[in-house]
Amino acid sequence: MILKPVYIALFVLVVSGCNTIKERPIQNPESQITKIKIAELMAEGFTAGVIQESAQKEDCQFTILVSEQNIQPYSLDPINLDEAYKKEGIVVFFKYRALRMMNRCERANPVEIQEIQIH
Repeated sequence: MILKPVYIALFVLVVSGCNTIKERPIQNPESQITKIKIAELMAEGFTAGVIQESAQKEDCQFTILVSEQNIQPYSLDPINLDEAYKKEGIVVFFKYRALRMMNRCERANPVEIQEIQIH
């Protein structure tokens, strides 16, 4: 007779343990696609950067700030940046060629954009 309550308690524990559902965080499929696209662009030789606009007189009007892992952030002066990309804060992926010419501004090195995409 004493075994009956033990069996009931054991049965309740087993049944309640089987019904636990682990919640998985919902992953946004768009963020996964974005991560894949970024990885593909980087593998193709693109550099990621953010367009910055400056109103200072002796500064370049538009530069691209590049922040890579384990490297000090640096600015590039795109001499052939298309008007469509001259917007503060947009993230771009671009291929460029360094130019051997005098800097147009103090904080950025001149480059020629060879290919560019907005992210």
